[in-house]
Amino acid sequence: MPPSARACYNGHDPIYEHGTNTPGRFCELYRRAFAEYGARALWNKRVLEVPTPEDALVVARALRIEGDREARRLAEQIEQACRAAI
Repeated sequence: MPPSARACYNGHDPIYEHGTNTPGRFCELYRRAFAEYGARALWNKRVLEVPTPEDALVVARALRIEGDREARRLAEQIEQACRAAI
């Protein structure tokens, strides 16, 4: 199963976008963060197959500290998506 098709989890329950079988937005943004900033801002983090909103918030914090202005914008989007998922 491709990573984008996997569900993300909040505790034990899968988090899907409301009314769909699509993983929540924070999963998409989490994976985008690693694709775009992995070597520069997330060099000391590893990609999790099934991240939780809390995992995504750790990545967002690293983007704010280690990243550029665009990374900080992505961090803000991740934080908003995590708040919506929790």
